Amino acid sequence: MEVTSSLLTPRRKTRQISVGNVLVGGDAPITIQSMTTTKTANVDGTLQQIYALAAAGADIVRCTCNEQEAAEGLAQIVPRSPVPIIADIHFHVEMALAALEAGVHGLRLNPGNLRKPEEIKLVAREAKDRGVPIRIGVNAGSLHPDLYAKYGGATPEALVESAQIELRYFQEVDFDDVKISVKASSVALMIAAYRLASATFDYPLHLGVTEAGPLPGGLLKGSVGIGTLLAEGIGDTLRYSLTADPVEEAKAGRALLESLGLRERKGLDLIACPSCGRAEVDVIKVANEAQQALQELNLPIQVAVMGCVVNGPGEARHADLGIAAGKKRGHLFIKGQIVRVVPEDEMVQALVDEAKKLVAEGVEARLAARDLNAEKEAEADRALLLDAKGSDANHSNEKITEIRRRINNVEK
Repeated sequence: MEVTSSLLTPRRKTRQISVGNVLVGGDAPITIQSMTTTKTANVDGTLQQIYALAAAGADIVRCTCNEQEAAEGLAQIVPRSPVPIIADIHFHVEMALAALEAGVHGLRLNPGNLRKPEEIKLVAREAKDRGVPIRIGVNAGSLHPDLYAKYGGATPEALVESAQIELRYFQEVDFDDVKISVKASSVALMIAAYRLASATFDYPLHLGVTEAGPLPGGLLKGSVGIGTLLAEGIGDTLRYSLTADPVEEAKAGRALLESLGLRERKGLDLIACPSCGRAEVDVIKVANEAQQALQELNLPIQVAVMGCVVNGPGEARHADLGIAAGKKRGHLFIKGQIVRVVPEDEMVQALVDEAKKLVAEGVEARLAARDLNAEKEAEADRALLLDAKGSDANHSNEKITEIRRRINNVEK
């Protein structure tokens, strides 16, 4: 950590939860979140955005789960995502259950929208059985009408009481794998609500100014609200809510934490797929070797290490440089375009060599120097992999069948 963080109010200690492999709360680093703007049913488009967000600094990504097609999309997205996925749930309990069936790493429930106690407790029981945390996502614009009436509008007390009511339902089924947010579009209200929440709960707090708006105003509102609280030692994870490309949210979160000395500055951004059923190499081993080799060069680029050539280059097309495995070979790509094919045991060295050239010469020059046969070779390897493992290497269709069964049972 930079020395600047020692000048801030010491961070308040909270409980710690796990969102997939990312720790939130306690002494874990403050994490950055964002949310996709694609239709979740558009699996390839959503994965491309998730990879772009991961490359920009997002530790966790939220996707909407508002319909059956979205839940089925999540079943295919989760095993291929480089970061944990949270499903955003609003009015429909069946969507929460379907998202859990899809394998998501967390849920966000809005107490103002999903109101029936038995449904809330049902979701909590299912989440507990699967070890999946839930964020109680209170929003000043969608409180229960009784709270508006009790407090005469959206007040800090109303927002915190909304979270307390939800917590009581969770406690009835012995569920406490929770983080809390009390968001508002008013910066002053948001700050006051989180101060009260911090004094009331020991659960991790997810910070954000909701509906902050477009750049630059939205960026200023988010920075004032989130930054004030972080300086006071409040907050364990955050999201900027901007009317903009969500990549801007991740960049803003990263920049804010770096400016406060709460996250280390870095030149290299390396992302890797989670080694799904189609992976042709030990992705973790290759990613670690690449990280070590490239970090020594301290090059300001984004690099992707992907387990297979079927989806890898497309999913990580926002990365400056990447490599995807296929049939004992590595397929080197720049901005999603295959430029060279190398033997598997030369993958890391090929990445290092190309990274140096890319920084020195630029993207256009390196694309112009690509091997013209590389894409044809990659296409041949894609076809062989699809023939060997099929189009559902992660067995997502089994989850989709179960999702449909669960939704039909709830609707009956």
